[in-house]
Amino acid sequence: MKLELLLSNVEYIMWEFFGFPYILSVYRTIEMWATRLLAFAQLVTLSISVPPGFPSSGNGLWFNTSANVWAKEWLPVGNGYLAAMVPGGTTYEATQLNIESLWSGGPFSDPSYNGGNKQPNDQLSTAQVMDDIRQQIFQSPTGDISSISQLTTEPGSYGAYAGAGYLISLMNSTGTVSNYGRYLDFDQGIARTIWTQLGTTYVRTTICSHPTQSCTQHITTSVSQRTVPTLPDLSYSFSSRQETGLPAPNITCLDSNTLQIRGTIEPSGGMIYEILARLQTVPVSDQSETTQCIQYPVASGFPANATLQVKAGTSREAWISWVGDTEYSMEGGKSEFGYSFRGSDPHNALLGLISSPTLDTSSFSSILSQHVADYKAALTDKFSLSLGQTPRLDVPTDVIKAAYQIDVGDRYLEWLLFNYGRYMLVSSARGLLPANLQGKWANGYSNAWSAGAYSNINIQMNYWAAEMTNLDVTIPLFNYFEKTWAPRGAYTAQVLYNISRGWVTHNEMNIFGHTGMKGPGDTASWANYPESNVWMMLHVWDHFDYTNDISWWRSQGWPLIKGVASFHLDKLIPDLYFNDSTLVVNPCNSPEQPLITFGCSHAQQLIWQLFNAVEKGFDASGDTDTAFLAEVKAKRAQMDKGIHIGSWGQLQEWKVDRDSPTDTHRHLSHLIGLYPGYAITGYDPSIQGKFTNRQVIDAATVSLIHRGNGTGPDADSGWEKAWRAAAWAQLGNATEFYHELSYAIDRNFGPSLLSLFNPSDPDPIFQIDANLGYSGALLNALFQAPDVANYSIPLRVTLLPALPKQWPSGSITGARLRGGLTLDLRWKNGEPVSASFKADANVVSRNVLVLCRGKTLASFETSSGLTISISSF
Repeated sequence: MKLELLLSNVEYIMWEFFGFPYILSVYRTIEMWATRLLAFAQLVTLSISVPPGFPSSGNGLWFNTSANVWAKEWLPVGNGYLAAMVPGGTTYEATQLNIESLWSGGPFSDPSYNGGNKQPNDQLSTAQVMDDIRQQIFQSPTGDISSISQLTTEPGSYGAYAGAGYLISLMNSTGTVSNYGRYLDFDQGIARTIWTQLGTTYVRTTICSHPTQSCTQHITTSVSQRTVPTLPDLSYSFSSRQETGLPAPNITCLDSNTLQIRGTIEPSGGMIYEILARLQTVPVSDQSETTQCIQYPVASGFPANATLQVKAGTSREAWISWVGDTEYSMEGGKSEFGYSFRGSDPHNALLGLISSPTLDTSSFSSILSQHVADYKAALTDKFSLSLGQTPRLDVPTDVIKAAYQIDVGDRYLEWLLFNYGRYMLVSSARGLLPANLQGKWANGYSNAWSAGAYSNINIQMNYWAAEMTNLDVTIPLFNYFEKTWAPRGAYTAQVLYNISRGWVTHNEMNIFGHTGMKGPGDTASWANYPESNVWMMLHVWDHFDYTNDISWWRSQGWPLIKGVASFHLDKLIPDLYFNDSTLVVNPCNSPEQPLITFGCSHAQQLIWQLFNAVEKGFDASGDTDTAFLAEVKAKRAQMDKGIHIGSWGQLQEWKVDRDSPTDTHRHLSHLIGLYPGYAITGYDPSIQGKFTNRQVIDAATVSLIHRGNGTGPDADSGWEKAWRAAAWAQLGNATEFYHELSYAIDRNFGPSLLSLFNPSDPDPIFQIDANLGYSGALLNALFQAPDVANYSIPLRVTLLPALPKQWPSGSITGARLRGGLTLDLRWKNGEPVSASFKADANVVSRNVLVLCRGKTLASFETSSGLTISISSF
């Protein structure tokens, strides 16, 4: 075990916990703790077997050493509203906390913050600049220019997602630590640490419960020699010091067993946040006074500080539950509220949560039972996957990961990673805000890329597996679009593009409606991305296509899609370079590529798919605006579809043939129609152009080969490898799919299986997109049912399209398909054994083809409650 508490730091501890350094009695107390903790660190004996209580299914991660490096070893728990990272300490545990809306910056920091937009009086001059840029691109011999910096804007107080401090749990226990183990249980959604000292076994459990919007840390003990085991002295305090930059909050005793932690995100003020932490026990006797809250005196000018304590020998078990929130509100993101995003003070709501009967209870088991029931209903009851894995209960997860080999693989580890992705999505996406670049787990005051919502692959990949695996997690994402993107996005459309219909966003998004093109300077490669709203609207469409939830579609889905489509109807312009009577975007960048040009394939494919969704969803929307539908159809027919084959057989990234065969760029933007879209996969010459489907697929294959394996001079991320694996699966290439998937695991997933942006760094960056995208990529090898351009085209369901030889047998239960279908699938010795389809009660009738290995297995028309079983292959 590694411990960062030294006697030389005692004075620092005095400042951290008490606000001044020279009270002798308290100094001696801290010195005692430091001495004991250092001694215990020298005496730890490691466990060599799976910890007691670890699921017999093997569905979880376990380790026999405590954690050191946050991104490599700590374990995440969360409920969407709150998150925590657990290192698995023994007598000293520092649990890192997160509150989903705790951001620096925005209007809380600077009332003049305007989402990185131009000023209203800039609209006419910006419109002229835009016209000039378009003309320069069309008139350029090569169809491109070098800069559009005039369109970008200083980001202002953009801000970043921040950690919320640490819960410090201390235990006055002595003796050699033995039988140590810690684990994360995917069957129940709990993190647990177990160890023994002097014959006493301690079990610390940490959960974050969605029903109670709280997190709880529980400690209990068992002693073989005594019938009534009791706990030693315990203390619980809060520290902001490890979150470098986070100002120290005021910590006070709300009552005898509750801490109130209240502060601001910035030294000069900014967003207010609050945490209430309540300590409860199971006393040895009814007369026992088990807990106390000590308010320490502090020197003038220092924030208040307090600690909760459990008295030795008074309690059989103890648990501390915490709730937290900020004054942020998405409801305040409208123009009528000045885009303030300011809500009410969080205190009263938090007091209601911490005092609710479900949380303020005399039984931790009731809190745990409620959490587990909700967790299973959300995650495990409706869907399951088997890859024919055998649980490995004799080897810790980090050892299994260290032995992993590319192309050889390990079914058990690959299955764990799939389940881990779903676990993290359900643990981070069911709050008020969507899962960001790090889910809801962020370490430090300022995180990489602000830990925001990057929308040119990252936030999209987060949700790849959501609909397919029956996770009800997307509504917070759609609320985020409606309340933070659309309101100020309508202003951006007007002031930057001189378009009065609809709304637009760009690549980098915070929680304060940062809809402008983020500058300053030549940032076009990543900032010039007004198609971010288009890609995300395809997730909106997918939700309706999977569920046929007409009430939701009419109230939220359709208004969102109509707004985005309206903007892009006005943004498409005639191609004056090729003069081929098509409509194109101009200016455009293929995401994160430097070339500023027109007719980027990525943009054209996405907008074409969006217009298809408009037509397919119009009747169900209840909208009577037939003129809008007619305009969509007309411009869809006229627009360039983004499918061109270039000089070396590649699918062109731009309408001008500028691709390089040595470009191993991390993004596969021009292959968006291969995966996760369908403009390439389902290419139809009768509606898209002059090539055959085979020619287009072959060209996409050439491009994918030349794009490399996802490790190039520009990046070494897990998400780029997961995207490549999904693309190879879409092409039906099991060998390349598995190679890329296993390469990602080997290179980018750490000892705790978190995805690491820079895996060789001693303290690497955690990026959740590969963890979450992995699950979607894996499923794409087992079944595919891509979208179609219109309902006259059958839904093609392909079974085992890229099944690798490493997974000869397995099963899926509860997979969801478009059209309101549920799929159960089994295979053995590399061949399907059974497949069954069941239609929801509210389905819209459509034709379905079921295929495997190029053979049509079934053809049927869906109807309410229809069940189709296939056993002959």
